[in-house]
Amino acid sequence: MKAKILIVDDDPDIAMMLEDRLQSCDYGTVTARDGVQALELVEQEAPHLMLLDLDMPRMTGLEVLKRLPKVRPAEDLPVIVMTAHGSIEAAVEAMKDGAHDFLTKPLDKDHLLLVIGKALERDSLKRQVACLRSEVDSRYTSIIGNSPNFRLVMEAAQRAAKSDVGVLLLGESGTGKELFARSIHQWSPRHAHPLVVINCVALTETLLENELFGHERGAFTGADRLQKGKLEMADGGTVFLDEIGDMSLPLQAKLLRVLQDREFHRVGGTRLVSVDIRVIAATNKDLKQAVKAGQFREDLFFRLNVINLTLPPLRDRQEDIQSLARFFLNRHAKEAKRPGMMFSHEAMDAMLCHTWPGNIRELDNVIARAVILSQSEIIEPVMLSLDNTSSDSRHEPLTYISLPYHRSMEEHSRHIIGQALKHASGNQTKAAERLQLQRTYLARLIRQQKMRQEEV
Repeated sequence: MKAKILIVDDDPDIAMMLEDRLQSCDYGTVTARDGVQALELVEQEAPHLMLLDLDMPRMTGLEVLKRLPKVRPAEDLPVIVMTAHGSIEAAVEAMKDGAHDFLTKPLDKDHLLLVIGKALERDSLKRQVACLRSEVDSRYTSIIGNSPNFRLVMEAAQRAAKSDVGVLLLGESGTGKELFARSIHQWSPRHAHPLVVINCVALTETLLENELFGHERGAFTGADRLQKGKLEMADGGTVFLDEIGDMSLPLQAKLLRVLQDREFHRVGGTRLVSVDIRVIAATNKDLKQAVKAGQFREDLFFRLNVINLTLPPLRDRQEDIQSLARFFLNRHAKEAKRPGMMFSHEAMDAMLCHTWPGNIRELDNVIARAVILSQSEIIEPVMLSLDNTSSDSRHEPLTYISLPYHRSMEEHSRHIIGQALKHASGNQTKAAERLQLQRTYLARLIRQQKMRQEEV
């Protein structure tokens, strides 16, 4: 979306000259002949920058600067004032009132374009910093995982990042969908622009609509100024719609319009706002089933589902548990100023045998709690507070930990072979590949286990 500049000058010749120069440089322009009209256009047109003459009838440029914060936050609209050579003092006063820079008349074309370019660049950087401060958390630093099924998903995500199509992230809660969305944005050509995260289930329908599209002044009680929505804040960048499956049908229709036409109306507005965004959506729901049930729009589903990636649950990534656990331990130990903490062998075994219904989020929380509660530098199983006595068929209890050594090893062997066979749907060849064993050797181990069970 090209930048729109509001020209405020009561001299029609100067205003026309500025319009011609700016439009020839691919800027959009709107013009006000006095300060009163300028404040009206700030609300109606939402310009990216204002060129403001200081000496005008009805309302001077300084008066416009003083009233501007009531219409739109001063930090949201850079203002460059224009003044004659003999009014430098007025320009200095304008700078104190929030003006970004000033130009002296007669205007030099090259200097004019240089000042405008720097002002817009600074404003863009401020918007990016604001988004980063509100959205980015140190938790989202890197993707960890080397299990085969996880590597396949990550490689697909890296390929998808290079395009500009929509991505739908699927998977259970806590599998790292937001981390993947952030990584796709960082790998994409849009990485220098904002990534804006919107949780579709955390707000009511009315609040979510306002969050997405923003509102005009007077749109509802308390709307005393124009406010941009997050879609508009993400212009040039990426929007991550988390829990998209919980969005209401009316909002789904409005979102579809944005994805199709790249434009929308603010709440209470009549003018179209154009945006250039890439959308990444995520859900732990079965959207195909939701479409059949009439709970999700089929056309929106197809629009979002250009590329879909299903993140595997942690129980299917047992090879990654150790590296993830050590990553979280190092991070939480550093935050707690307790360097040198480590897991005992029994604690690591307990984590390897847990089913992790809450996936990576549960693992992170378990380790954070253990770091806080452990009085020793060595984290033992009791500090993890894992419920490893579940009757869930996907998981065997850790009863063998307290057995004699040889019996414990036999039980542990039986457990990991059983888990590998379950993941491979009983296929011994695939189970052997998962365990990195020869198929004949795995078959012999299985026979030995059966013989021991028959002896018992």
